[in-house]
Amino acid sequence: MAISDIPLVIRSVHEALAGLGASEAPEVKQEPAVSIRASVKPDYIVCLEDGKKLKMLRRHLMTAYNMTPDEYRAKWNLPKDYPMVAPNYAETRRTLAKAIGLGTKGRGGGRKPAPRGRAKAK
Repeated sequence: MAISDIPLVIRSVHEALAGLGASEAPEVKQEPAVSIRASVKPDYIVCLEDGKKLKMLRRHLMTAYNMTPDEYRAKWNLPKDYPMVAPNYAETRRTLAKAIGLGTKGRGGGRKPAPRGRAKAK
């Protein structure tokens, strides 16, 4: 190899390496683990990412995929009202909350507060 050929070799190597970075792999469209219609069951919700059956999807999405519920809905083209909690689990929690009186403050249905003043000693 002659000294005058070295710049040509360097240029051709540079062009070859620069061409490698320019060609990106086409984005592969991910298929859901189950159909969207079959993903909501009364006792669990199936994650479309990995097919796991869960009662609450939100925490799983954040820990496993670092994804918010809105990002998940956008990725899978789900409606805004798509549940992140299994329907029966949500109903159980709602019944429990009503039983202990949550959500009644300001509506006249809650307990009356105890008097704040001290009782006078006789």
